[in-house]
Amino acid sequence: MFFEGVIEAMPVFAKELLVGGVAGGVAKTVVAPLERVKILFQKKREEREMGMFFDGVIEAMPVFAKELLAGGVAGGVAKTVVAPLERVKILFQTRREEFQSIGLLGSFKKIAKTEGVMGFYRGNGASVARIVPYAALHYMTYEQYRRWIIVTFPDVGRGPVLDLVAGSFAGGTAVLFTYPLDLVRTKLAYQVVGSSKLNAQMLIKNELVYKGILDCFSKTYKEAGIRGLYRGVAPSLYGIFPYAGLKFYFYEEMKRHVPVEQKKNIMVKLVCGSVAGLLGQTFTYPLDVVRRQMQVQRLSASKSAEMKGTIETLVMIAQKQGWRHLFSGLSINYLKVVPSVAIGFTVYDLMKAYLRVPSRDDVIDVVSNKRTSQSSSLHS
Repeated sequence: MFFEGVIEAMPVFAKELLVGGVAGGVAKTVVAPLERVKILFQKKREEREMGMFFDGVIEAMPVFAKELLAGGVAGGVAKTVVAPLERVKILFQTRREEFQSIGLLGSFKKIAKTEGVMGFYRGNGASVARIVPYAALHYMTYEQYRRWIIVTFPDVGRGPVLDLVAGSFAGGTAVLFTYPLDLVRTKLAYQVVGSSKLNAQMLIKNELVYKGILDCFSKTYKEAGIRGLYRGVAPSLYGIFPYAGLKFYFYEEMKRHVPVEQKKNIMVKLVCGSVAGLLGQTFTYPLDVVRRQMQVQRLSASKSAEMKGTIETLVMIAQKQGWRHLFSGLSINYLKVVPSVAIGFTVYDLMKAYLRVPSRDDVIDVVSNKRTSQSSSLHS
């Protein structure tokens, strides 16, 4: 009776509103599963369209762009993984007695205590900013030099010597384009933030010279111009030519002896890359020490004679600090190089597969056919 009275008292438009609302709610509830299915279909279609879009982008990319991208990703991943070891290695190389005297584990504890976890990544921003374009150029120019040599000099064999020459020139090219970033990375990593017990005046005077990447660039350029940004580049080139060449030489030579069914095995790639980096670094490490000391000379509080050229610096280190110092930090560098080179080569190969980079022989055949057709059209 009560509800009937309420219904009779409701105006017509209110009844229509109520009926419409109930009808809409019931209809929405009934078709809810269908609506859900429709949304899922739309999402899948969007994902499929997005996948087709990326497939189109990848297919449209020229080979050299794919190699640049693959190399950049490989370099960035590898460098970030080994950043803590790189920081300690630089401190070992640049005569930080307080670190050399306490050893590897003591150095890790000291950095963690005085600077925290982020202390292990001091200078890593500049390092990654350098290594991404460096690795991209390094891998891409290696492929380009290799193709150019094969196409220009058809009689040259496709053996390890080819990889040695192409890798050497690729390393030199990459260094020339990215060296200032390496210099900034080293200067930032050389700075050490002390504990609160240290004398604040000495800390400001001797340690906190640069506040960041841009500040380091600016001060270095104002101090010595372009030459200042390329200080130590000579030993870098002397070192990178044999190191980069030997690295590719050993890696490609080892892969040639891997059974066909194991060539795509990630562990096999990691082992080949590790051995290649280990052997290449051993032969060229003294030049790396010389380069680091030349880079941070103006930051050092040492009153030793100024280091001028590569050979002079090499002789000076051997005479005043002993020949053993030319291999200072080599053990920790082994710990860094093994995963770094291994990860770099492995990620590069995986990225090339993901980006559908054709095999080297296929690319060379395409380039050769283009040159042949161009020359024949010119003669006709």
